[in-house]
Amino acid sequence: YWFRLIDILYEECPGLRAVVGDEKFNRLIRAYLEKYPSRSFSLRNLTRRMAQFVEEEPQWSSPRQAMALDMARFEWAQTIAFDERAEKALLVDDLLGADASTLRLGLQPYITLLALSYPLDKFSNRVRRQELRMDASNAAEMNRKASRRRKIPLPRKQPVFLAVHRYNNAIFYKRLAPAEYELLVALREGATLESAIEQALPADADARWAKRLNKWFKTWTGLGWFCRPD
Repeated sequence: YWFRLIDILYEECPGLRAVVGDEKFNRLIRAYLEKYPSRSFSLRNLTRRMAQFVEEEPQWSSPRQAMALDMARFEWAQTIAFDERAEKALLVDDLLGADASTLRLGLQPYITLLALSYPLDKFSNRVRRQELRMDASNAAEMNRKASRRRKIPLPRKQPVFLAVHRYNNAIFYKRLAPAEYELLVALREGATLESAIEQALPADADARWAKRLNKWFKTWTGLGWFCRPD
């Protein structure tokens, strides 16, 4: 059972492993399982506290703790996107005639909004493509391939805002403008539509911002992101 848990962490955290390196990752996941052993009936929840662990125990990911923390949050968001429930989506017609000063919109439970310090979406895609090329069916073969695995360059620091979500049963990462991110966070936290827009947009917003808002909401409703708030 212990080795099964380790296998799952290898499968669920390829990005974190790429960030800290194979040897340090091996020590990190064993320390993680000792501190936060599986308590759930579902192994889906095994990495739920990985970001918390990386933050609490920096020695296992130093000197790349900041990147490792971002990656742990990002990879858990993918788990949420994959199998969290979906509520009935609100369509454009459902919003017509609504009063923006009182309207509150919920976001689908499977969406995670992330403010990251590194562009891990592209890096993670490269890591996963490499993992798919690896034949994990034979341990000896895997070890031999790992020894000659081409190291993917780590990303440089760059603020990135992401929405990790699913569409047609596939996981996607959508980059957001800072104002987009702030608006969606405000809506998720229960702000009215009017208040969320005021929080996200600059004080000198002009007609060009109205066009951006129109485009954003058209995209979000098309993706089915909105639902009735809790």
